[in-house]
Amino acid sequence: MPDVEVPEQLRYTAEHEWVAPAEDGVVRIGITAYAQGELGDIVYVSLPAVGERVEAGSSCGELESTKSVSELYAPVTGEVTGRNESLDGSPELVNSDPYGEGWVLEVRPDDASVLDGLLDASGYRDHIS
Repeated sequence: MPDVEVPEQLRYTAEHEWVAPAEDGVVRIGITAYAQGELGDIVYVSLPAVGERVEAGSSCGELESTKSVSELYAPVTGEVTGRNESLDGSPELVNSDPYGEGWVLEVRPDDASVLDGLLDASGYRDHIS
């Protein structure tokens, strides 16, 4: 198994996004340490605008690295309530702090119970091993 950080309190998708409950029913979304390691140095991030709707399992943005362009997939269906504007000038935050300053989106899910269907830390570790 790769020796990468997988925080216990987060939920994960098979596409390597993490989800954390934030305030007022909103969730914060980012890509995992494993994913950013596979991508290499992130040089550009394209995200949906605040107010746009995203659909679980559908592409909602792109991460461009020195190696390739990778789709960002929405782990939940709902409305985008925030985006990490810091990534416009400092996309490398996704590499240096994927679970902190490198978050990408905040979404208000239509149904908060969908988080229960995502992978827990143990399930994600199994997925990447």
